[in-house]
Amino acid sequence: MDLIYSVIFGIVEGFTEFLPVSSTGHLILTAKILNLQQTNFLKSFEIAIQLGAIAAVVVLYGRRFLKDAEVIKRIITAFIPTAVIGLSAYGFIKNSLLGNDNVVIWSLMIGGIILIIFEVLFGEKDDSLDEIKKISYKQSFFIGVFQSLAIIPGVSRAAATIVGGLLLGLRRKTIVEFSFLLAVPTMLAATSLDLYKNIHSFSLDQFTFLAVGFITSFVVAVFAIKFLLKYIKNHNFVIFGIYRILIALTFLLFS
Repeated sequence: MDLIYSVIFGIVEGFTEFLPVSSTGHLILTAKILNLQQTNFLKSFEIAIQLGAIAAVVVLYGRRFLKDAEVIKRIITAFIPTAVIGLSAYGFIKNSLLGNDNVVIWSLMIGGIILIIFEVLFGEKDDSLDEIKKISYKQSFFIGVFQSLAIIPGVSRAAATIVGGLLLGLRRKTIVEFSFLLAVPTMLAATSLDLYKNIHSFSLDQFTFLAVGFITSFVVAVFAIKFLLKYIKNHNFVIFGIYRILIALTFLLFS
């Protein structure tokens, strides 16, 4: 691991965190391409630099949503299932799922197929909910259940919440923005838990790598968020499903 790799990982994380393509899966496959071993630090690094992307959400949406009590209550409701499942399965996720190339590849493949199917069958309807505050607490909870599927690397937290949102009758823009906001407590909790358990083993150089990855992912994520919001005004998510399938097939054929 060095500073150049930290920048590369930061770019990958910042660009993919909010797209329905799995940032964690892309980080794991990036490590494979760079021939980096999935050490305990690299797994923690892949989790921690997601905070940079989350910081971009706070900067872009803090004034608009994060001071609104009605929005916050719905975010907390959606966060509960992920918190319970993530905390319960932390050891299994860290030791058995993170760094597993086969899990990532097949999750990308299956997730891509599901994303395409759901866009075709449950795409945005004329009467879809168009405001976060109109989302019921029951819908919020089930969006959180969908998000919890993303404990499996390659599933994609964004893709899971988007599929859940479409199935529950939300507009693309509404579920995408809700997914942005839901990422704040989700990734903050995941990173805090991992750092609490592992920070004592990090060297000074490794903290530098984390800082570089954080800053890079923050800058790139700002542009990625703006790109996605502009993209969904006139497009659906089928192209991301196709991309996931192509990436999975590429690694199956050539890795």
